[in-house]
Amino acid sequence: MLVSRALLVGRLLHRGLGRKATTGVLRNQLVRHGHDWSYRVNGPKPEMATRVGAQIAGGLMWWWVLWHLFHEYEHITGEFEYPDPSQWSNAELGIPSELDELE
Repeated sequence: MLVSRALLVGRLLHRGLGRKATTGVLRNQLVRHGHDWSYRVNGPKPEMATRVGAQIAGGLMWWWVLWHLFHEYEHITGEFEYPDPSQWSNAELGIPSELDELE
């Protein structure tokens, strides 16, 4: 791997030294290998099929999330049984006993 990197660097240096360094665009294209230039400008607009596909995927995702929040809310609230208040004692509810009231 080290040899391949050294060959790549040597080849780039050889190309760079053989040309005049008067234009910065030529150097950038040499390093970037001809990709789109998008400094402080928007990139190319995606195709219509890509935009429609993204909207459909986003809509399906939100439908799935909201559907499951509505129909399977136990995932958020928990699957615990609601306690029966009639089984609680007066002490648990903080109600003083009748003996304390007489004194």
